Amino acid sequence: MSHSLALAVIFDLDGTLVDSEPAYHEASRRLLARYGITDFTWEDHTRFIGIGTRETLTTLREEHGIDAPVEELLAGKNRLYLELARTSVRAFPGMLVLVERLRAAGVPMAVASGSSRAAIDAVLAGAGLDALLPVRVSAEEVARGKPEPDVFLEAAERLGVEPGRCAVVEDAPPGAEAAHRAGMRCVAVPYLPETAGDPAFAAAGLCFPGGQEEFDARVAYDWLVGSGR
Repeated sequence: MSHSLALAVIFDLDGTLVDSEPAYHEASRRLLARYGITDFTWEDHTRFIGIGTRETLTTLREEHGIDAPVEELLAGKNRLYLELARTSVRAFPGMLVLVERLRAAGVPMAVASGSSRAAIDAVLAGAGLDALLPVRVSAEEVARGKPEPDVFLEAAERLGVEPGRCAVVEDAPPGAEAAHRAGMRCVAVPYLPETAGDPAFAAAGLCFPGGQEEFDARVAYDWLVGSGR
């Protein structure tokens, strides 16, 4: 295993830095119930982990024949999620340690997420990460969401670092694929352990197949920048 010697680290948000997926599931469940869909389970939600909110709602709209426009669904989902996120979403302890160590070492960092900018800001504030991660890119700000590389490339540009000198920390196959397409190294921490064997994770330079329970901030830090600082 070789070190990445990253000059900058870009974090996915949901399922990577914070355990927000239960809140996203509940927001989707409440939203769909308004349109007569009352059986949206956790298993249904896991299909969309790592995919942007707009893309998720576009698919659900088509699958369930919802007449409302995507923009209406998006606004409703964001309102419901923000109500939940401000009080119920917490940072994963190991990720908080990693972010603090990277910050202390002067490593530039950013968040690149499929969530709305309002959701990103609210979650980081509620999780105590607001001051540590001021550079943020939402899928709303780029042309294409993950697995396309746009959010990661935009984050690299805002950090002023070449994509090839950036490393991404991701929990989902679409995000790992986006990192690969961006030419960035990847630390994979699968939110769903059963996805650890997904081909998208095969190119990750460092993988914790057991997810957050297996994640080791010291190991991740050393792989990212330990021998380059």
